[in-house]
Amino acid sequence: MTSLTLSIDAMGGDNSPTVILDGIKLFLQDHPDVTFLVHGKQDILIPEIQSRGLEAACKIIHQESMVAMSAKPASALRKAKGTSMWGAVESVKKGDAVAAVSAGNTGALMAFSMLALRKMAGVYRPAMTALWPTTEGRCVVLDVGANLEADADQLVSFSIMGEAYARAITGKKKPTIGLLNIGSEDDKGGDTLRRAADLLSDPDLGLDFRGFIEGNDISMGKVDVVVTDGFTGNVALKAAEGTAHLVAGYVKDALTESWLSKLGAVFASAGLRTLKDKMNPSRVNGGVLLGLKGVVVKSHGGSDAEGMASALLLAMNLGNSNYREEIADGLSRFQNSASEAGLAAE
Repeated sequence: MTSLTLSIDAMGGDNSPTVILDGIKLFLQDHPDVTFLVHGKQDILIPEIQSRGLEAACKIIHQESMVAMSAKPASALRKAKGTSMWGAVESVKKGDAVAAVSAGNTGALMAFSMLALRKMAGVYRPAMTALWPTTEGRCVVLDVGANLEADADQLVSFSIMGEAYARAITGKKKPTIGLLNIGSEDDKGGDTLRRAADLLSDPDLGLDFRGFIEGNDISMGKVDVVVTDGFTGNVALKAAEGTAHLVAGYVKDALTESWLSKLGAVFASAGLRTLKDKMNPSRVNGGVLLGLKGVVVKSHGGSDAEGMASALLLAMNLGNSNYREEIADGLSRFQNSASEAGLAAE
């Protein structure tokens, strides 16, 4: 692995810069060759970086202000320059870093990224991804909030972007793709979904499309890439997160309600640690804005140090991959296919 540089919004998120810098320190234990451009207030960052012994790995880029977690994207854009978030994204635009990572305001990060990095050719709007734990490992779900609605062509572009992204992070040569629907039968869903399914079935696209899947199929790992609009994807993601917290609470209550159950928990401690590890959201922290001319990773605002380290690992892997070139190639095939279909119709 060659040395590379990541750009960090050190002031974004609920517990910045403490958690961000703790995450960098944790990440460097396994990846000591990576360096960081750390954007934020210099007087705050200098003692924090020194106390963790990160001087050699981190270069501070002073930014006078930060984007509030409650800020509206339009308002944030008017005051973008001089913020730690804008600086982090701009470093990618300038070529000083291979990827930017922020735990800050999601809407603002999307707006900043689109303004600074611009969209790839053939992309109507970028999509936000989520990594979803499954019985088979994990899958990619998109969109999870960037686009409340999506037409058939957009769902196809999401599929192309999601497939390239899944290949970059899982190593699978041919990730499978499914469209999220209310049923797996071909006649289920609205016109948009059925039209998207027809387009994705075109062999010229070179995608391994498996048709419609239902919500319960996501966690079962039926496909590697789950494609939907941002409204549905965000609802599904929040519902899954809530269910995970509910189950964790049930397990905790069951294991502490009596002395006998507490004793059983002692004997089952190894298995319980494995379960806790699998349900730990920090293991899959980091959403990517796909469709931009640069890599931007969104960490959960309330992430801990382990979660931040996971987001940094994702940024490093994507910065070392050629997934954006694969996306460009796939979108080009789709545009050519659509043009040929249009000519045939005439």
